[in-house]
Amino acid sequence: MGQIKIYGVKDRLNPIKETLSNIIHECMIEALEYPSDKKFHRFFPMEKEDFYFSSERTETYTIIEVSMFEGRTIETKKQLIKLLFERINSQLNISPQDVEITIFETQKHNWGIRGLPGDELVLNYKVNV
Repeated sequence: MGQIKIYGVKDRLNPIKETLSNIIHECMIEALEYPSDKKFHRFFPMEKEDFYFSSERTETYTIIEVSMFEGRTIETKKQLIKLLFERINSQLNISPQDVEITIFETQKHNWGIRGLPGDELVLNYKVNV
C-alpha cells in the first residue's frame, strides 16, 4: 500500500500535477513492483505566503511524502528516490535541489483499508522487494 502527498507553490504545482502524478506512479511501479492500478496521490498546492522554504530553493520547490507498508529493502527505497529525482528533473525540468522526498513506513496493522486492518488484507502484490 502506498499513499503519496505532494506539496508545492500553487502557481507552479497546479500546471504539472498530472505529469508529476504519472512520474511518481511510474517510479513506484518500477522500483517497488507496485501494481499499475494502485494510484493514491493527493496534491497540496499552497499559496506562496503559506509555504516557507530556504532561499537556496526556487518556486519549483516540491515536497513528496510517501507513506507505505514496511517491508521494502533499503536498496529498493533508494532506487525509488533516485528514479524520482532523475525523472522529475528530466521530464519537468525541476532540479533535484528543489525536490525533497520522505518515505514513511508503517506496520500493516496500523493501516485501515477496505474495512480491514492492513495486516488482514490479501494483497495482489509483494511488499518485501
